[in-house]
Amino acid sequence: MKELFDIAKMSLVKPSKGVVLISEPFNDDKYFQRSVVCLCEHNEKGSFGYVVNNRLDVKLSDLIPAIKSDEFKVGLGGPMSPNNIYYLHTLGEEIEGSIEVKKGLYTGGDFNQIITLINTGLINSSQIQFFLGYSGWSAGQLEDEIKRSSWIVSDFDVHQMMEGNDKNYWKEILAEKGGKYQLISNFPLNPSLN
Repeated sequence: MKELFDIAKMSLVKPSKGVVLISEPFNDDKYFQRSVVCLCEHNEKGSFGYVVNNRLDVKLSDLIPAIKSDEFKVGLGGPMSPNNIYYLHTLGEEIEGSIEVKKGLYTGGDFNQIITLINTGLINSSQIQFFLGYSGWSAGQLEDEIKRSSWIVSDFDVHQMMEGNDKNYWKEILAEKGGKYQLISNFPLNPSLN
C-alpha cells in the first residue's frame, strides 16, 4: 500500500525550525507511530524537536513535587534524554531565557519561574506543554528520512497544536490539508486488518 503515494514528493515545505514532521501512516516505531513532531531546530549540525501528540498518563505534579497543580500532563517527546523534562510554550515575553521556535511559540526558559507561574495560577495547560525526552537527528539524518518518505513536512497553527495535541492530532492535521493528505489520514493503523 505504501507504493500508492510518495510522501517525500508530497512535502512542499522543507524541514526547518518551526515546522512539524508528520509521520507516514505505516511507521510502527513506538516513539513515532502516527506522531507529529514540532521541529525546534534544524541546521547543518542536526535537528531536534518534540512529539506533541503522545500524552502519557502522568502529570507534571507527579514528577515535580513543587508543582501545586494537577492540570499539566506530560508527553513523551522522543527517545533522547527520556529522564529530562522539556517544554514548549506561548509565553516568550513572560519566561526569561525562552528561545523562539516560530512566531508565538517558544522552548526553554527559566524553569523555576515556570513553577512559580504555575503555582500562582498565571499559566494554564493551553499555554505550555511538558515532555519527557526529545527527538533528535544527526546531520543529514532527517533529510534522509524525508527522502525515504518517513515524514511529511508541514506548517502548523500554534494555538491548534497547543490545545488539541492528543492522539487524534495526527489525523486532524493531515485531513485539514485535504486531497491526498486526507486520504492518508484515513489509512487504518494496520492495513492487514482492514
